[in-house]
Amino acid sequence: MRRPTVLLSLLVLLGGPVAGAAQSPLAEAERRILEHVRDTLEPGERLLLSALVERFQAPEEQRALDRLNDIFFRTPLFIVEFEGREGRLPTLAELAGQFSLYDESAADIVLRIMESDPRVPRFLTRANDGSLVSIDHDLVRADDRFATAVTRSLTGWEGRTLPELGGERFAGGDAAVADLMDDATLVYVWFTNCPPCVQIAPVLESLHRDLSGAGLAIIGLNADRVLKLPYTDADRQSHLSKGGASFENLHLTPEDRAELGNVNIFPTLFLANREGAIVRHFVNFQPRETLEPAIRTLLP
Repeated sequence: MRRPTVLLSLLVLLGGPVAGAAQSPLAEAERRILEHVRDTLEPGERLLLSALVERFQAPEEQRALDRLNDIFFRTPLFIVEFEGREGRLPTLAELAGQFSLYDESAADIVLRIMESDPRVPRFLTRANDGSLVSIDHDLVRADDRFATAVTRSLTGWEGRTLPELGGERFAGGDAAVADLMDDATLVYVWFTNCPPCVQIAPVLESLHRDLSGAGLAIIGLNADRVLKLPYTDADRQSHLSKGGASFENLHLTPEDRAELGNVNIFPTLFLANREGAIVRHFVNFQPRETLEPAIRTLLP
């Protein structure tokens, strides 16, 4: 049995989900746990992991608790980073999609857990319908847990060198990103069925089809395993087939995710030149009209 720690004690504050994940045993276990929390957690009450571990002991429930604990840890940083990059707050549907939760009500429960912990600054204001209204940036800056994580996350990548990355190929065997690079390299960090990843996949495939012969390499790093998502190789291939994606894909490792700033918004894309210097950094869906001009500046 896990050590009885408080569920949010490790907070460093650093469209919708798809049916495939919603039907998995892991997702059903998550639903049971979150609905229990919804029905029992009182405002201002600290949620104890030990109580949930004692109540939910089936193997899939234990796996769900692991994944939910990771989500609770990432949620505050995701909100602050999303607002910093997009200039607006995420919707509940976007929160659900980014964390592969079963629907908007699950995202609302996750936020209630965060808001109910008295140790977490009340940096977030929400409307009666649960939608996010505003962030108190003074509270964010005053809390070292927030400030350190947000600074690390929002630090500009342009001009930095792409870290040494690599992992297991979808097709088998290991590969280093450095060995797959070309004049322009677009490193694409994604997870299966994330809504903006579904949206951007055909854009990336069209760029791969049209520009790979001119010096563009697109390398996908799939985060399913590090995010503890229940997708299989068949699920990943189905996702790629829908977008027609034929470029190289590797499994993202925990170490590489850390090297890339603990990616919290999916997809995240790093555009690097032949020497490995990062020239552009993109998050969330990007149209071809945004990506192609940046890529062409690096092509012969």
